[in-house]
Amino acid sequence: MNTDLNHNPQLEALTQTFKALSEPVRLRIVHLLLQRDNLCVCDLTEVLALNQSTVSRHLATLKNANLVRAWRESTWMHYAIQPDTLNLLQLDPMLKLLGAILADDLAQLIAYEQQPRKCQLPATE
Repeated sequence: MNTDLNHNPQLEALTQTFKALSEPVRLRIVHLLLQRDNLCVCDLTEVLALNQSTVSRHLATLKNANLVRAWRESTWMHYAIQPDTLNLLQLDPMLKLLGAILADDLAQLIAYEQQPRKCQLPATE
């Protein structure tokens, strides 16, 4: 048995990816991020009806697994899928299944986007 394979960095990274995706809230977040270029934490809290600390904790797990990237705009953190994430896994079948299961989340996001976003800065003149 090749025990060196158990300590292979690529295998470790892939293991962390699957661990990060093994929680329903994180799958919901990934699904929504795949639908948009990026989303603010405030967007996700509203759409998923979860508090900010819960969403941030799940986003931190996804970020630590290198699945999402983050940046600050004013006081709000924004997140997007890492470009390599889609290359890491062949996600098409899983994304179709997620799309069917989580259609309500996407509908909620579309409805939410019809209103002013909490993270939008006031227009300056």
